[in-house]
Amino acid sequence: MQDYLQGLNERQREAVLHIHGPIMIIAGAGSGKTKVLTTRIAHLMASGVDAFNILALTFTNKAAKEMKERVEHILGNNEARNLYIGTFHSVFARILRADAHRLGYPNNFTIYDTDDAKSVVKTVINEMHLDDKLYKPATVYNRISAAKNALVTPLDYANDYYIQQEDMRANRPALAKIYDAYCKRCFKNGAMDFDDLLLKFYELLKTFPDLLSKYQHKFKFILIDEYQDTNPAQYAIIKMLGAMHENVCVVGDDAQSIYSFRGATIQNILQFQKDYDDVKVVKLEQNYRSTQNIINAANSVISKNKGQIPKVLFTENASGEKIKVVKTMSDNDEGKFIADTIQEQKLRNHFANKDFAILYRTNAQSRAFEEALRRLNIPYTIYGGISFYQRKEIKDLLAYLRLIINTKDEEALKRIINYPTRGIGKTTVDKIILLANTHNITMWEVLENAPQFGFRSGTLEAINEFVTMIKSFISMLGKHNAYEVAFHVGKQTNLVKELFNDKSTEGLQKYENIQELLNSIKEWVESPDNEEGEVVDKTLGAYLQQITLLTDADEKDPDADTVKLMTIHAAKGLEFECVFAAGLEEMLFPNAMSINTRDELEEERRLFYVVITRAKKKLWITYAHTRYKFGSLVQNEPSRFIEELPEEFLDRTYAGGGTRLSSSFSPGGSAFDRLNGGWGQDTLLDAERKYGPPPSKKTTPSYLSPKPEPKVKEHTPTPGFVASDVSEIQVGKRVEHQKFGFGEVIKMEGASHNPMALIRFEHNGEKKILLNYAKLRVVE
Repeated sequence: MQDYLQGLNERQREAVLHIHGPIMIIAGAGSGKTKVLTTRIAHLMASGVDAFNILALTFTNKAAKEMKERVEHILGNNEARNLYIGTFHSVFARILRADAHRLGYPNNFTIYDTDDAKSVVKTVINEMHLDDKLYKPATVYNRISAAKNALVTPLDYANDYYIQQEDMRANRPALAKIYDAYCKRCFKNGAMDFDDLLLKFYELLKTFPDLLSKYQHKFKFILIDEYQDTNPAQYAIIKMLGAMHENVCVVGDDAQSIYSFRGATIQNILQFQKDYDDVKVVKLEQNYRSTQNIINAANSVISKNKGQIPKVLFTENASGEKIKVVKTMSDNDEGKFIADTIQEQKLRNHFANKDFAILYRTNAQSRAFEEALRRLNIPYTIYGGISFYQRKEIKDLLAYLRLIINTKDEEALKRIINYPTRGIGKTTVDKIILLANTHNITMWEVLENAPQFGFRSGTLEAINEFVTMIKSFISMLGKHNAYEVAFHVGKQTNLVKELFNDKSTEGLQKYENIQELLNSIKEWVESPDNEEGEVVDKTLGAYLQQITLLTDADEKDPDADTVKLMTIHAAKGLEFECVFAAGLEEMLFPNAMSINTRDELEEERRLFYVVITRAKKKLWITYAHTRYKFGSLVQNEPSRFIEELPEEFLDRTYAGGGTRLSSSFSPGGSAFDRLNGGWGQDTLLDAERKYGPPPSKKTTPSYLSPKPEPKVKEHTPTPGFVASDVSEIQVGKRVEHQKFGFGEVIKMEGASHNPMALIRFEHNGEKKILLNYAKLRVVE
């Protein structure tokens, strides 16, 4: 038996050893899916299959890179470099670079990101004199994107009666014309958007049988990760490529199909067995990630769905703690509770920041968590925020680089034609656009032939200088690497100099970002991919393609010691020691927009299943009694999904989370306490802080009265107060605190990286002080 089969369980080994014919691997959460995929690829190669004949498609560059590295490690050689492993978009872009000219595109076509694409849509809407409040660019772009992912061309769209009826009822009858004009504008600009990378590759295979035959012969073995997330375009391409050999291996979990809003359809995985004869089905049901309590809860939740491939996860891990269900008064209190709990868990159980994830249904929920974490100086990384490559200064320099690769790229040209300022104002740009549209030529062609279009002498001089500068950059492409070109462009355009001269905090940050971009290009150019005599494309065009296809997850460092904040959609595929599933309220999760049909509700339930199965050891489920929505304070009911969790796996008493009523229950505590979820003393204290003590405070029974907090005797710091290095503070040291005054350290606690001192102050008693955050002066 080969060494690489050691450590696989029986089902995993079965999936790896199957070579010929279609196979569907149903991989439950945490069941070693990546291990099976990579070992299967290694086994194919060890069995004599040429790496050049294997195509493996993923949904993130990170997953593709990890797979390639694991295969290299298993085989102990560099043959894995010859594998076609990558995201759908990156692999298809790579093929389109060679064959796009067949469809009339330049091989150095630009790839428009979402912002670029929306900008083109907005331009088209304005040129058609349509109301951009009715035809919102983002809404129109999403409609076009959905059409492309469903393989609906502009002609199909315009000729379909029901689509037209749908648009008429939405009061957007011009959508078909916008879609057509948008596609023509992108084609004129020599550009494809993300969805085109799928649609145009499909068209290429459909239109040119010789190319279809070429790639069918090349890709004899096809493996697709996360098959439940594929859309109709991806499905059709896989079906065409795999038709000759039918060695198609799909890996996925229908219980984690959560991307219907992107066009993904769960039917692809549910119907796979009908697409091919003699499909082998292997179910990976042993979970290696989570505790038994977490797995049992996840099984119970997903069992409520009707549309699924039956399976039951099990684990040999420990039972673990129960899932803690916590109700808070407001969303701000929810943020405070989570931040405080993270701090407590770090001190008590020595977790690192990176062991925690806060997962939520919508990006808007992050505010309360960010504020609470900042208050305790807990570092965090937020996924779904502004990407590094979406920052203005980065997009400005990249626009120059895009233009010298493809002068047809009008979005890049419009962005930098007058930045830094060079005397080509908006009026001139509008005239250039009008001339380009009138003569059906590109804006660049207008600039190149500016003398014949009647520009004023001052403007003409500025245009000619700009054209000369861009042409000088273009002349560098064949002689210099990507870094040398980018550095020269940044310097010659004065873009870097302008940011360097801006001494504001924001200006400094922008300058540092530009330096980081240049550093990343240099690192990419000098990366060891050039070893072993392999010829790797290190041109500027290759670099631009690589960063355009980066996902948010690819840009973040998962090993950074920070708490991770993200939506549940962004968390799929990740795992954390401790997870907070936040905002489990009706109309938030499940989302109010996603409970109109059984299919929508079942997808929301799959989202809940995903959030539960991200946790390895500890899971908190939190919800807020009140939350502001659209400027109004609304009261919330707990999510129906909480009620679907069996009580034996839950701890509802944690941190005063309340207990479920039973026949033997007798009410206790104050009316306010009972009304607000049975919080006991914490609730009364919070209420008193907000509203002041009640008039009858003196007659409150002692067993209900919170102990009065001792009044702090304010201290005026010694003149010239300067905080000391915390490493100098030891038991017996006399110290001065800015607020509590003078005292003596009587005990040291906590971890070495986050020490805590128990200090007896002269006028304010004993207090526990976190030394990393307090300002203390050691009194000599």
